[in-house]
Amino acid sequence: MSRVLIVEDDRQLLRALSINLRARQYDVDAAPDGTSALAVAGRRPPDLVILDLGLPDMTGVDVVHGLRGWCTAPIIVLSARDTQGDKVAALDAGADDYVTKPFGMDELLARIRAALRRASPGDSAPVIRTDAFTIDLATKRVTNPDGDVRLTPTEWHVLEILVRHPGKLIPQKQLLQEVWGPGYESETNYLRVYMAQLRRKLEPDPSRPRHLLTEPGMGYRFTT
Repeated sequence: MSRVLIVEDDRQLLRALSINLRARQYDVDAAPDGTSALAVAGRRPPDLVILDLGLPDMTGVDVVHGLRGWCTAPIIVLSARDTQGDKVAALDAGADDYVTKPFGMDELLARIRAALRRASPGDSAPVIRTDAFTIDLATKRVTNPDGDVRLTPTEWHVLEILVRHPGKLIPQKQLLQEVWGPGYESETNYLRVYMAQLRRKLEPDPSRPRHLLTEPGMGYRFTT
């Protein structure tokens, strides 16, 4: 049973989400503000977080930063804000998906299932080594000379797709569909954010990447 933490100050929506998720056999924790959310997450680490950006005591982005200091669980942001700037800020902070209010419950449930699939352990697979970092696909572990590199589930999923096809150009549309699902083919800003994050974490010189390459207007390529 996956544990889901819902962070939402709208009591009616919080209750509706809790009822729907418990009916589908999720273990649900609920928090009405950022402070209690971080406390609950510390006591009972979640497998997934559903997070409203508009909280009474702090911003949802602050909560994302607080969780990402130690937690790799997928974070799905809920917000009435639908500007690209808000989306990029949340994703850049470490969120994995962004759902604009109002939303359909079936869509949110599909996003939850997809995020949990991305975060689940993978099958046995080879180890990929570069001069800067090593990727163990079986254990989902990335290391560099300084030790383990912490990746979010979505960062890992993007990286995994690229490294499983070394040297091959992966089109933007394919990456978006495989990581976020149908309907995201035009959300190229998601890829820009996550590729920038991966380069900061993995490339010795993120401004001049050697392994995570962009083919402008087409897609991305991984080289060893």
